[in-house]
Amino acid sequence: MASSFHFLHKPRLLHISLILTILTPYAISCYTSIFGFGDSLTDTGNTLYLPPPGKARDCVLLPYGETYFHNATGRCCDGRLIIDFIAQKLGLPFVPPYFGVRNSSGAVNLLKGVNFAVIGAPTLDDSFFEERGIPNAYKHISLRRQLNWFKDLLPSICSTPSNCKKLLSEFPTYDGFWR
Repeated sequence: MASSFHFLHKPRLLHISLILTILTPYAISCYTSIFGFGDSLTDTGNTLYLPPPGKARDCVLLPYGETYFHNATGRCCDGRLIIDFIAQKLGLPFVPPYFGVRNSSGAVNLLKGVNFAVIGAPTLDDSFFEERGIPNAYKHISLRRQLNWFKDLLPSICSTPSNCKKLLSEFPTYDGFWR
């Protein structure tokens, strides 16, 4: 059974692989920036700039970051995150952390993207946890808060309201994303 499955699907898989190989350069060239939101899976260093909530602060110390970056980066891994590999594949720079950009005196190309993710950030707001008596060490870092940081940064990214409208029209949306 396994050999007949392999025999029947091998041409189909080869065909799909060929199509993906041909289309990949075209798909990659349409992306010009990455704006990241989330938790430790995408936090590229915002944790370095925030007060320490418990054990998450360990990620700002070595050995985290020592293999690839050769210093502590605030990433909860020893090297790059998936968002770093995506940026690299798209030909974009690593996505800088929002708080690193805010505290930077150097020029940063915000049009290439910014990362708002923070280690331990919940999707739900603080009120959800408070109403249920659930302690939340990561207060004020919910997805809504990250979206508000993005809104605060928008005037620095696009100089006019029409430029901002154009930029936002290129974002994936769903009902309630900007409420």
